[in-house]
Amino acid sequence: MKKSLLSAVALTAMVAFSGNAWADLLVGVGGPMTGPNAAFGAQLQKGAEQAAADINAAGGINGEMVKIVLGDDVSDAKQGVSVANKFAADGVKFVVGHFNSGVSIPASEVYAENGMLEVTPAATNPVFTERGMWNTFRVCGRDDQQGAVAGKYIFDNFKDGKVAVIHDKTPYGQGLADETKKAMNALGVTEVMYEGITAGDKDYSALISKMKEAGVTVVYFGGLHTEAGLILRQMADGGLKAVMMSGDGITSNELASIAGDAVNGTLMTFPPDPRLNPNAADAVKKFRDAGFEPEAYTLYSYAALQVIADAAKAAGSNDPEAVATALKEKGPYTTVIGELGFDAKGDITRPDYVMYTWQKGADGKYTYLQNK
Repeated sequence: MKKSLLSAVALTAMVAFSGNAWADLLVGVGGPMTGPNAAFGAQLQKGAEQAAADINAAGGINGEMVKIVLGDDVSDAKQGVSVANKFAADGVKFVVGHFNSGVSIPASEVYAENGMLEVTPAATNPVFTERGMWNTFRVCGRDDQQGAVAGKYIFDNFKDGKVAVIHDKTPYGQGLADETKKAMNALGVTEVMYEGITAGDKDYSALISKMKEAGVTVVYFGGLHTEAGLILRQMADGGLKAVMMSGDGITSNELASIAGDAVNGTLMTFPPDPRLNPNAADAVKKFRDAGFEPEAYTLYSYAALQVIADAAKAAGSNDPEAVATALKEKGPYTTVIGELGFDAKGDITRPDYVMYTWQKGADGKYTYLQNK
């Protein structure tokens, strides 16, 4: 009896002190879960949660089950830092997020200090990966790459037009607008206006009047769908007949809900639709069966957790620094958005952007369709 009791105690002690083999692996998902950009927060959340469910069904990551911890940053930098500190205190080791570049950049410093790896599905500002940090990765492209595509399109299609470059003064919006401006300027197209707006404003009548006076025919907007939709609607109401072009920040069907018919003909850069990637077929079906359309960054969020899991398995370790090394040295990794490899900075090695036009789809509703 004594021997059996001692054996049981010893076994209990071995389990207690044998590390985290049976523990949950905490993965934080940081993004705007509430507020005007909540549609994007939902994409990040749903993508990561489905990836976690699929990874756990296959045995987890090196024997550990993934547990998602949500953090609502409301697209605010200070709140993002608070979320980062909360994740650190909770024992989170990996982060999928954030959505906004202006949140991802300061939050990443908290993660680095606490030994946490961050993979953003959506933050495109080059600064995020240009600081020589070990823990910053993204599964999307960068503003300088996206801006180059937009600038060339403007040159190819609107070089004789009058272009206004408008941005929302955020690291993402202004960064993308500046990269587009740089690209089109290098090709010989000079804007007739360069203006900043304040995110959250509702009345853009003064801006629109100024654009009308300048004879603007093309509006390049660096910002998100919330402001873009209002500007489009108010442009139509104010009689400004100009084409709007923007970037991945307007990749939400909510844009059409805000802009109404004024969204028709709006141009947008985004990578090739990941929902059409054969690797995504099973995941897309699961999302749709659950009543969620996996548009925009949903599958990017799924892929962010995929590469974390696959790199951890390649490293044979769930230590964030070992995973970071494996991300850069062991790829490429197969994901729902295609094969992904990472360079020394943490950027993907095959970024690509194409042009979309907002128009009525087969169901009669406005959406974004890739140009042929």
